[in-house]
Amino acid sequence: MPNQLGKRFKCEVCGTEVLCTKAGDGTVMCCDKEMTLQQPRPLPSSD
Repeated sequence: MPNQLGKRFKCEVCGTEVLCTKAGDGTVMCCDKEMTLQQPRPLPSSD
């Protein structure tokens, strides 16, 4: 799956987070493991 611009990834080993600034093919690696794609953060309530 190609990396998409603006997606965030997190290393489950060391906790490093990265933001994809250039789309392309390949995988995001850290600590010799593939980083996991983060889910969008919820927006705060505007009550």
